[in-house]
Amino acid sequence: MTTTLYNDLNPEIVLGAADHRQLNVLAMAGLNHMPDQSDDLLHELERARVVDDGKVPEDIVRMGSTVRYRTDSGQEPQVTLAYPVDADIAEGRISVMTPVGTALIGLRVGQSITWRDRANKRHMLTVLGVTQPEA
Repeated sequence: MTTTLYNDLNPEIVLGAADHRQLNVLAMAGLNHMPDQSDDLLHELERARVVDDGKVPEDIVRMGSTVRYRTDSGQEPQVTLAYPVDADIAEGRISVMTPVGTALIGLRVGQSITWRDRANKRHMLTVLGVTQPEA
């Protein structure tokens, strides 16, 4: 069952300083060939609360995190958030430059956010679990 969504959810997001810096470079570099996705990522980066890398809580989605989330259609995919060069959907690694990847970055377990697909249809996802990569 798909729910019709009327309001946008934009919960507070938290990013470590290194991820914030790298993602800004990535988004700026993509403005010429991926302007919509770059704009969306820049918007998320602007509204993020940036903290020291060592102070990012364990339940926050960051680059390299493996995330389980629920979609508005009830599916529960598990993906690893990756830079575009490392993305491989067959391996479950999605790019932060995809609509879902941009929606996930900086979210905490239990938070929900709305996002728009490439056809501009509004969707919602809720983070169910986050596992950080081995150091």
